[in-house]
Amino acid sequence: MNIKEQYWKYSLIVIILLMGVIIFRQITPFLGGLLGALTIYILVRNQMIHLTETRKMKRSFSAFLITLETVLVFLVPVVLTIWLLVNKLQDINLAPQTFIAPIQQTAVMIKEKTGYDVLGSDTLSFIVSLLPRIGQAIMGGISSLAINLFVMMFVLYFMLIGGQKMESYINDILPFNETNTKDVIHEINMIVRSNAIGIPLLAIIQGGVAMIGYLIFGAPNIWLLGFLTCFATVIPMVGTALVWVPVAAYFALNGEWFNAIGLFAYGGLIISQLDNLIRFILQKKMADIHPLITIFGVVVGLPLFGFMGVIFGPLLLSLFFLFVDMFKKEYLDSRNNLPAE
Repeated sequence: MNIKEQYWKYSLIVIILLMGVIIFRQITPFLGGLLGALTIYILVRNQMIHLTETRKMKRSFSAFLITLETVLVFLVPVVLTIWLLVNKLQDINLAPQTFIAPIQQTAVMIKEKTGYDVLGSDTLSFIVSLLPRIGQAIMGGISSLAINLFVMMFVLYFMLIGGQKMESYINDILPFNETNTKDVIHEINMIVRSNAIGIPLLAIIQGGVAMIGYLIFGAPNIWLLGFLTCFATVIPMVGTALVWVPVAAYFALNGEWFNAIGLFAYGGLIISQLDNLIRFILQKKMADIHPLITIFGVVVGLPLFGFMGVIFGPLLLSLFFLFVDMFKKEYLDSRNNLPAE
């Protein structure tokens, strides 16, 4: 390759990188929708192949059917959840005292038991002034989620249309040999499928089991606590304890020792252990991922990708270690095996 051809090559690489950075910065607000579309595409890819190759349906009609299926199975439950959350926010904004009253009662009980006033007048005023801001932030998040859901469905449809041509094009530009390319694609499919199916399944099961405990021991707002428990499952290390431990502490401060001890034992022995059991089963059935990769992957992924970080954070860590292993096998091991001169 002469100097002129090298100039063309490296100039083109620089142009591609600069334009890629600019485009990436502009599409960052829609990153959740794009990653969501990729996740669902991986889940329904075999279904698309079955419809187009076995059933001989047109790609556009098959893509429409699968997109409609995604709307019914995924989008409708999400919209119902958002609607319930918006109603709760409206109730708090219209009558903030309904939110403040339980906090005041808890503060009074703590003061009676310990003599320490955790909720002074300044603190209460600060909480009241903070409520509208929290509501606005959540409503802004809901608006962003709605836009990303639309982007996800739109992109998913065209990914399904592109199908194997898109996959073939990506395979051609990956900087790996055939064996390594298969390893990367297998890793992506395995982790995305495992987390995309396992995390919602785990959340629903743990939320349902926790609601049984809340019902048995007489916790208030069972549905709201169950809903919060579902979301708490994605938080590394502490998980659902973020919900049932404060409820048990509330019972203890209120003098309801039977309910406090019962819920604490139920949460520690059943809810938390169920988490470990289900994760172990899912790992054996779907993907043998090291627990540390899952934990630290979520920690890394949530700030980078938002809620989709629970899937793509572990994937990012797994691919990092896979690439390190590739480098070791391709260059370090082969160098070490060179015959001595």
